[in-house]
Amino acid sequence: MIRKFLENRRIPLAWLLLTRQPLRILVAIAGISFAGILMFMQLGFRDGLFDASVTVHKLFNADLVLISPRSKSSISMSGFPRRRLIQAMAHKDVIGTTAVNWNFLLWRNPENLSTRSILALGFDPTNDLLLDPNFKEKADTLKNKGRVLFDELSRDEFGPVSSWFRSGRIVETEVAGKRVRVSGLVSLGPSFGADGNLITSRETYLDLYSANPPGSIEIGLVRTKKGSNIESIVRSLNASLPNDVRVISLQSFIDFEKNYWKSSTSIGFIFTLGAAMGFVVGCVIVYQILYSDVSDHLPEYATLMAMGYNLRSLIGVVAREGFFLALMGYIPAYVSGQLLYSLVRSSTKLPVEMSFARASIIFCLILFMCMGSAIAAMKKLADADPAEIF
Repeated sequence: MIRKFLENRRIPLAWLLLTRQPLRILVAIAGISFAGILMFMQLGFRDGLFDASVTVHKLFNADLVLISPRSKSSISMSGFPRRRLIQAMAHKDVIGTTAVNWNFLLWRNPENLSTRSILALGFDPTNDLLLDPNFKEKADTLKNKGRVLFDELSRDEFGPVSSWFRSGRIVETEVAGKRVRVSGLVSLGPSFGADGNLITSRETYLDLYSANPPGSIEIGLVRTKKGSNIESIVRSLNASLPNDVRVISLQSFIDFEKNYWKSSTSIGFIFTLGAAMGFVVGCVIVYQILYSDVSDHLPEYATLMAMGYNLRSLIGVVAREGFFLALMGYIPAYVSGQLLYSLVRSSTKLPVEMSFARASIIFCLILFMCMGSAIAAMKKLADADPAEIF
């Protein structure tokens, strides 16, 4: 039985050829890992940008959103009449609305007195704004004029507001040149468009941004009855309301923001191009390694062919080499990607996460890269003539 097992056991030729020169395989693994890390980082930044651009959008307690047709993105919102929300309440399936002002104001760092642009949201504290069940209690503190809720996930450049507030210290500073006091903390998160956020009442917002017409808002949140047909309500409201406002679902509002960064800016293209360059670099490295391996062992391959081994079996050897290289190169790239994502999150507070979809896509790209390079290197083997070699 043991003899039969030994007779049927196949020699791991592909593995032996790869490990015959340890330095070469280490260089190959390093090259593939570098290409993988580059793809992980470029696609991670790209997806992180898109996710970060809608951190606030996802937290809104709404089913529908009213915006101006002239609005381009969260960094370029146009106003529309607030009374459109009152008109929307006439629909039988609408149960509540919230008017939201949305603009960038100058925040003064209470520690070093430097100023920085911050996204300010103004709303009526008696209305719903966020899905957070604890937000209502915090919003009640905004009924006093001059109070704001500070986003504790904002970048450090806005000052040690969170730590000061948690220690019981009264935190006062200036927004748009006017004095405000921090009455609570919220967790929203920065984005590529806004490094920090604050929430206040419409009364305080209009005092801070006096140029905003009192009857104008940038976003209208609409809540509908449970089980309502959202698309039907969207069509109905768009048909009944004037054309100075556009009604979309909350998911469409999220997609609206993401599409701006994807199609109207060069950022998404740049990151995708960077990932493509990493893929090309990896292809070149793997091809050079496998081509050199085939060239160095061409007499051995020719001998095997003269002994009766068919070309298909030898090509399978090179293909297995490509698979082994893909597997050995992907593992360190994945681990390094996780570490770098953690570093990016701690340094920039951007939501750069290792998703299963991205990890799978990059593994497939590395596998395709290695197998494609193996196929290209096989041409040297297919053209080999034992008679000419010897």
